[in-house]
Amino acid sequence: MRVVICDSAEAAISRVADHISRHIQSQPKTVLGLATGGTMERLYAVLREMHETGLSFAGVKAFNLDEYVGISSEHPQSYAHYMKQHLFDHIDINQDYCFIPSGTEHPFEASRDYENLLSEHGPIQLQLLGLGHNGHIGFNEPGSSLASRTREKALSQTTLEKNKRYFSKDEKMPLSAITMGIQSITDSKEIVLMALGAEKAQAVKSMVEGPLSAFCPASVLQMHPRVTVVLDAAAADELTLKDHYIFSERLQKRREAAVSASTS
Repeated sequence: MRVVICDSAEAAISRVADHISRHIQSQPKTVLGLATGGTMERLYAVLREMHETGLSFAGVKAFNLDEYVGISSEHPQSYAHYMKQHLFDHIDINQDYCFIPSGTEHPFEASRDYENLLSEHGPIQLQLLGLGHNGHIGFNEPGSSLASRTREKALSQTTLEKNKRYFSKDEKMPLSAITMGIQSITDSKEIVLMALGAEKAQAVKSMVEGPLSAFCPASVLQMHPRVTVVLDAAAADELTLKDHYIFSERLQKRREAAVSASTS
């Protein structure tokens, strides 16, 4: 696991956007895994700007992590709507190859169909993740099986409290979601996770330095061969080995610069 600690949220977002841009430029027909949430809105704004200056998504296929059960893709709080609003409608991606679980299909069938799509079009080459306050990735709440596949998952009280701000007072927030499972996520060839803000610091510590446990689903990323965790200073504040990660990243940058110079 490569831990990158940036001075600010803006620097962390720029770092992840550059990572995605370089990946697409090197693999124009790549398969991306995409995430949603407030943090990702800022990242997608940067990717839109990159598209305006030449980054093409024309050959990209995209899989989203999850969708609420019981709401249609046209609902303003659906993740299908979110992705169109913040990214898909503003870039040259073929939306026939932008896959999001169905919130209106029977959950068992929607989950089965999504796993079949992953098998048909995958594997995901680069998976983007956020981090929940309780350590969840996708909607894999604490206690999720580390071998899980796409399925319906009941949302925790913590998640419901955090996400209810997106729904109006007279709306009933969905209590479950279709989510890619932990095994589905870790089948990805490469993963980049971004976490920002002091409110994520404890979850970051559990993910990076805690035991491998279903109580912090993101801790499974310790076992993946290619994971980059990008943090701002606030999200990294509780890491015991924070100074070591900063030192290691400096060494890594020197190695990369040396390789780049030798091949230019």
